[in-house]
Amino acid sequence: MHHEILRALVAEHSRELREQAHQATLARTASRRLRALRRGARRADEVAVPAIPDYVDGSFRTAGDETADRVPAARHAA
Repeated sequence: MHHEILRALVAEHSRELREQAHQATLARTASRRLRALRRGARRADEVAVPAIPDYVDGSFRTAGDETADRVPAARHAA
């Protein structure tokens, strides 16, 4: 068989196998998502994000902080 024909057949077969693998992955993902919904699991867009502290000591910025609006000068930065 001519090498160009053989190369084309192999490429076509590879594309078909990749497409089958992609379809299987989609089906598996859909099945897992439906199973999770039936079990009452959280949806992906309802992820709880923990609060991130504003300061190194773990405290949070409050509305009454006057120093929170000031930024140190560049020459004093570490």
